[in-house]
Amino acid sequence: MSLDSSTRSTIDIPALLAALPARIADIPALAAARDPQHVALIEDARRLTNAQLLEAVNAAAALLREWGVRGGDRVMIVAENSIVQIVLLFATAKLDAWALVSNARLSAAELDAIRAHAQPRVVAYAVESSVDAQQHAQRLQAASVPAITPDIGAWSYTIDADAKAEPVEAANDRQCAALIYTTGTTGAPKGVMLSHRNLLFIATVSSRLRKVGPDDVVYAVLPISHVYGFASVCLGSLHAGATLRLAPRFAPEAVRRALAEERVSIFQGVPAMHAKLLEHLQTHGHAWSAPHLRFAYSGGSPLDAALKAHVESVYGLPLHNGYGMTESSPTVSHTMLDAPRSDCSVGEVIPGVDVRFVGLDGVDAAPGEIGELWVRGPNVMLGYYRSPEQTRAVVTEDGWLKTGDLARQDADGTLHIVGRSKELIIRSGFNVYPAEVEHVLNAHPQVMQSAVIGRAVEGNEEVVAFVELIAGAKVTSAELIAWCGERLAPYKRPAEVKVLAALPAASTGKILKHRLREFV
Repeated sequence: MSLDSSTRSTIDIPALLAALPARIADIPALAAARDPQHVALIEDARRLTNAQLLEAVNAAAALLREWGVRGGDRVMIVAENSIVQIVLLFATAKLDAWALVSNARLSAAELDAIRAHAQPRVVAYAVESSVDAQQHAQRLQAASVPAITPDIGAWSYTIDADAKAEPVEAANDRQCAALIYTTGTTGAPKGVMLSHRNLLFIATVSSRLRKVGPDDVVYAVLPISHVYGFASVCLGSLHAGATLRLAPRFAPEAVRRALAEERVSIFQGVPAMHAKLLEHLQTHGHAWSAPHLRFAYSGGSPLDAALKAHVESVYGLPLHNGYGMTESSPTVSHTMLDAPRSDCSVGEVIPGVDVRFVGLDGVDAAPGEIGELWVRGPNVMLGYYRSPEQTRAVVTEDGWLKTGDLARQDADGTLHIVGRSKELIIRSGFNVYPAEVEHVLNAHPQVMQSAVIGRAVEGNEEVVAFVELIAGAKVTSAELIAWCGERLAPYKRPAEVKVLAALPAASTGKILKHRLREFV
């Protein structure tokens, strides 16, 4: 039994689910009724109280409605963490439309592929808070939006009058709230449909387990376009009455100053963020100062034991860890507030969620043995948008989500992720699928074939590509990296491209990726 069993045992899951709001858009209304003058959102340029947030959401929803947005439409929000982004996602949900949150740092080709698949009625660009969003808006000749009260920052929009709405469901476990794209192993975009209940369940459980409340200031640098930043950090913090301090991008000096000067009490990041913050402190001779910090968390990538120990020695706090995926909204497990771990496990399965460990033969693994992790609970997605076949491939008829990750569970309930059965690379918390990078490399006229793998670096993974060139090719590794740079988001670009005379292959011609480890 873990030390925090008192916290877990007070969570009555059936009662919690019954008490969830009908829609994520109820969060600002509930907060405004509870404490209208409490500061909800802070960014460099402005801040909004709960009452102002609700006013802004209503004003933005009125604009969207004026532009023809109705229930079941998709509204694509191209942004980095900002007030306008959060206002728009709540305004979209208020109309029973689906918030399609997209990172503005994606390339033009990536965003265009998502837009073509989702067919949103409106695409909104957070042009003031993101240079990349501004560039996308200019490319697509987006129109500027008239200022609303209160000021949320400049944004632009385009409308597709031919977009078709999906049916609207009254129940919060059936109506889609958010559409989050994750590129599959084929490189084609997959839209994960998350219901209002999916997101509200994770928001409520995760904030309760962390004991989040109105006194907390949460440093929100994990992208809200990513499911962890969306559900746990953004929705969880606001639902619990906390203040969100928004940062569009990770910058070590900005984090240092916020921790020292802005009463930040919760800092959640990927391992690379913690590593870069420590490196920054050391390089510039800054003393550690975080007088209000009470909770630090690492997720999105495997946590290295040396980094965990280093972080804990500097922060003077446990570094909590967890596991999840977009399809599970995202949280499956995390270490508990009152029971930090000395190892790098991903903690206990959260209340309300069941897990299984299934062998290659389809039979449940023996207790403590490794198997593919299957998950079932109120956090499992509705499915992949416009792809029932892909949905059936990962969600069983009785609701089990096959994660594709290999894991085992200790007798005390602690979960350990031991490997990935997929070839997924996790770079700074972002998913990189090798096929996507290979597709771009293979499109180069002098590349015959390519293979991409991940290489572990401290607290992170980086992308390494191997290429076999056509006869007489003159292209250099640097030119191939630049080629990728023009076609892929920064986190997907190879750190290194190695040219081999021939890629190792089986007699069938299948590339033997495990052999490439010899060259890393």
